[in-house]
Amino acid sequence: MDRPNDTGILSAVWHAAKDIRIERRVRPALAPGEVRLRVTRCGICGSDMHEYLNGPHAIPVNAPHPISGVVAPLVLGHEFAGEVIETGGDCGSVKIGQRVAVEPEYRCGECTACLRGDYNLCEKMGFAGLMGHGGMAEEAVIPHYMLHALPDAVTDRQAAVLEPAAVALHALRRSGLMAGQSVAVVGAGPIGLLLVQLAAVAGARKIVVSDVSDARLVRARALGATETVNSMTGHLPTMAGGVDVAFEAVGVQPALDDAIQSVRKGGKVVLVGLFGAPARIDAFDLVNREVEIVPSCGYRHVYADLIGMIAGGVFDPSLIVTREVPLREVVTYGFEKLAAQNDDVKVLVVP
Repeated sequence: MDRPNDTGILSAVWHAAKDIRIERRVRPALAPGEVRLRVTRCGICGSDMHEYLNGPHAIPVNAPHPISGVVAPLVLGHEFAGEVIETGGDCGSVKIGQRVAVEPEYRCGECTACLRGDYNLCEKMGFAGLMGHGGMAEEAVIPHYMLHALPDAVTDRQAAVLEPAAVALHALRRSGLMAGQSVAVVGAGPIGLLLVQLAAVAGARKIVVSDVSDARLVRARALGATETVNSMTGHLPTMAGGVDVAFEAVGVQPALDDAIQSVRKGGKVVLVGLFGAPARIDAFDLVNREVEIVPSCGYRHVYADLIGMIAGGVFDPSLIVTREVPLREVVTYGFEKLAAQNDDVKVLVVP
């Protein structure tokens, strides 16, 4: 495992809950198939916040991840983009100097899920920045299959938000949403707001959003929501018979309850939020109304389409970015500030 020193790559390294250290680490040698990037932007995800506040959750601390071979301490950051500065050979069409977005899912390429193309369900699945070293650093080393070349029309800021946008687009596709249908989005965090944008692009005729933050609800309106409600004081308004599709984008019981109650008979609830505890459902109600529950895990085969949408001016995920912070100050002005208030949406780290 690489070790800290005084002249290496400046990195945000998770050691334990409430213990992220800004330190310099030795630049590792590249193995065949690996690429070194100069990181341009890296987002702070809700998963990163969970690891900071009360982890480890996904971070390997007792045994290395089977694909990355990494065990904590670990460089955080799975929402990132950069420029290729070195390749280790056997990297296909990757070229030095290319601007790239990173699709950070590890995959073995050999299990049943991988062989049928569902690599987000790989038996050894993980994420660079959670189960291996990530992009909250000046440089990052990752497998070449994670890279997507960026056209000039896509900015570094937009590219750094492609990962949560991929989560949102995969969930939208799992929902089967069709133009003219109605949507509820429970939770106006990064994924929820990206779902609002993408539902509007898909032609949803009505988009109802709930959250506990009035500031986030104002942002939801600006991004395409037609109705909003603060869930601390009210409930999701439903049209006659309820909405066609609801997205649960929080991962808590009250949000799940609201999402289920907002849909019509025969409607669909898509689970996007990550629950920290077992959730309860009223199975009788689901059966009686024939409500479909659809989980959505990560993403697959969406990056190329997203890059095309951004380059074509159809979609701009960077509209959810509320602040940028320097890498050296990411603990104080990134993690700590995010933990203290909830009006921020997406904070980007600039190495």
